[in-house]
Amino acid sequence: MSSTVPSSHGKHGHKAGNGSHHHGTKKGLPGLVVGAIGVVFGDIGTSPLYTLKEAFSPHFGLTGNHDTVLGILSLVFWALMIVVTLKYVTIIMRADNDGEGGIMALMTLAQRTLAKGGRSAYVVGILGIFGASLFFGDSVITPAISVLGAVEGLEVAAPGLHRFIVPITVVILVMVFLAQRFGTEKVGKVFGPITMVWFVSLAAIGIYNIIQGPEVFKALNPWWALRFFMEHGSHSVLILGAVVLAVTGGEALYADMGHFGAKPIRYAWYTMVLPCLMLNYLGQGAFVLHHPEAVKNPFFEAVPSWALYPMIVLATMAAVIASQAVITGAYSVARQAMQLGYIPRMQIKHTSSDTIGQIYVPYINWVLAITVIGVVLAFRSSTALATAYGISVATTMLIDTLLLALVARALWPRWRKWVLPLCVVFFVVDVGFVIANGAKFFQGAWFPVVLGLVVFTLLRTWRRGRELLHEEVRKEGIQLDSFLPGLMLAPPARVPGTAVFMTADKGVVPHALLHNLKHNKVLHERNVFLTVETLGVPYAPKDKRLKIEAIGNDFYRVLIRFGFMEVPDVPLALMRSCDAGGIYFDPMDTTYFASRETVVASRHRGMPIWRDRLFAFMHRNAAPATGFFRIPGNRLVELGAQVEI
Repeated sequence: MSSTVPSSHGKHGHKAGNGSHHHGTKKGLPGLVVGAIGVVFGDIGTSPLYTLKEAFSPHFGLTGNHDTVLGILSLVFWALMIVVTLKYVTIIMRADNDGEGGIMALMTLAQRTLAKGGRSAYVVGILGIFGASLFFGDSVITPAISVLGAVEGLEVAAPGLHRFIVPITVVILVMVFLAQRFGTEKVGKVFGPITMVWFVSLAAIGIYNIIQGPEVFKALNPWWALRFFMEHGSHSVLILGAVVLAVTGGEALYADMGHFGAKPIRYAWYTMVLPCLMLNYLGQGAFVLHHPEAVKNPFFEAVPSWALYPMIVLATMAAVIASQAVITGAYSVARQAMQLGYIPRMQIKHTSSDTIGQIYVPYINWVLAITVIGVVLAFRSSTALATAYGISVATTMLIDTLLLALVARALWPRWRKWVLPLCVVFFVVDVGFVIANGAKFFQGAWFPVVLGLVVFTLLRTWRRGRELLHEEVRKEGIQLDSFLPGLMLAPPARVPGTAVFMTADKGVVPHALLHNLKHNKVLHERNVFLTVETLGVPYAPKDKRLKIEAIGNDFYRVLIRFGFMEVPDVPLALMRSCDAGGIYFDPMDTTYFASRETVVASRHRGMPIWRDRLFAFMHRNAAPATGFFRIPGNRLVELGAQVEI
């Protein structure tokens, strides 16, 4: 496979020594494969719990007859082959942004192929941010539907336990979210083995039932999928709303590529995950052929009675792992969005001393927890949730296809002649999924769409508000090049030490310096104007990390660059400046000055007044930049300013 399509960047995984990447040399390939099975495939691995159950739910009006069962199995098989195997595992995972994957990474890669500031780059940015917003909708529904689907196995074992399903689900989810603050590193070590047991169990139950009805292997022939469409006419498109449940989690393979690397994920998919999933789906189909009444819950009905309770426990553990993967994915997307300037800065806690990817974002965690538990209490069953699930996944996959076409056209000149036609096939399949799920809009699909639009509005408002704020600061600012010579004509008293003035605009005098001169009437003996930039790559190259420019009279301009996957630690970067031949910063003799703007919403300016007010509220509640940049509070002086936007 490795010779099929080149990576968008000639090399990948070149940061092997970086603690932030799991796919370095510390672990061998087998260890990475096991880890990938535990983290990456949790979402798609729990799909058999509810996919066929949803396909035969009453609102589709299908019966468990021979041709219908084979038709649906064929659709599931070919969806897995086209969408997950061909599109994500074989092709999209080669579109890496310095080894990182996910829709935000694909968006920045696609934007790099377009003229900066042009309309096309703007549209790509909108698509990428909308896709990331829908991912948060997925992060809400996946834990709810996975845990509900697992706990519902109790109904099969003992119908009288029905009333306990929702309370048990809520208790499990509360425990999952409470455990986040301890980090997933220790728990992650057992994720792989448990998920491997889960996949082996899926395969074993599948084989057990296939022996009773081996004719289900006919479903691997695409003719049965075509026949299903011919027999059911336009109504057959709606069934794609259930089929898409089999491929939910496909985007996660790409999003988690930075943690494990492409090769372990491919090995795990081809050798274990895909065969086990298909054996289980075929086994469920074989059981339904002989027991048509089992369509109410074919997954648990197909489990032998002696294995039912152990399978319920295992399914619940697998659902918790699937939830864990999506929740940590939400943290990663939030951090990327934070670094790229799309959401306010929030407190980020690092739960591992070795692995930078192991993070905990308290605010995101508790917003997710409240929303997920609210969803469980509102929908109350995996069948009801299945109507809501799918639209966000299908739309995200459609956006991925469009971005892939842009990347292939610009960056893969040798391979685009066959990748672009495949993008047309992917586009048709994705549009089918979107239409099928859109038809369920009023039955529950409205929820992730509305949730996605709310998140999208917040992201775009923050981004645009920040631009307007910087414009206003720049308008009112004094140019540094003309200010300093004038200041030095009658210099104020100089005091010992180094003053570091944080500024977003390299050419404008920081407000904090003006306030310091106005109120304290002194200058430090050494003054640094510091600007922090986030690059569109995961990790800043060493040669671009730090730039120091002396501008006379012991004034310096310093630019520090971080990648969007890095922890922006400003004091550490400054301490390392002398290693790079720069100036020496004594941590105990350095004072940081920052201006904290109070935003006031006003009419007849950049955004509608309600968005101005929303931005002002978000800005007021954002974590200060100084904390985000790890500047110690005892070395910090903050000075306020009021800005109208």
